Amino acid sequence: MHEDGNGDAGVESGVESRVGSDVSGSGVDQPGFLALERELTVLLRRARANQGEMAREVHPDLESSAYGLLVRLDEGGPQRATELAAYIGVGKATMSRQLRALEQLGLVAREPDPADGRAWLIALTQEGQDRVRRVREARRARYARRLADWDPGEVTELARLLHELNRGMEK
Repeated sequence: MHEDGNGDAGVESGVESRVGSDVSGSGVDQPGFLALERELTVLLRRARANQGEMAREVHPDLESSAYGLLVRLDEGGPQRATELAAYIGVGKATMSRQLRALEQLGLVAREPDPADGRAWLIALTQEGQDRVRRVREARRARYARRLADWDPGEVTELARLLHELNRGMEK
């Protein structure tokens, strides 16, 4: 038996002790992928915590998970509930519940879809736009402060690499 970079024992014949991984041919135990997994775990944990803070900054009663909907509407404009549900990755019932809560908070409103009179679009209200944009600007200012000692080209490169990572994850 041998030990891989994670301390997991495997059988030298190539049979693995870990379900679902292909250590022999894929290179998942290369130091770069181990470091990537570790750093993404930290980043995602911090992002979840920050999302809750940002949601509360938009409105004290806003659920953390609804913040992403508001950002999507801010960036993409009015959209159908089905499009939002697909983007966020939730079912119709969950999306309806979240949208009802956002409507009650005065952050979104339904408007008729000009392309299909039977359908509705969800749009940020003026109050929703103002609150979301204020929070997003404050978040960008925090990034700027925290990365003030970075070269601007490095920030641009990080954004490019994260974009590539996100595109790759969509596949």
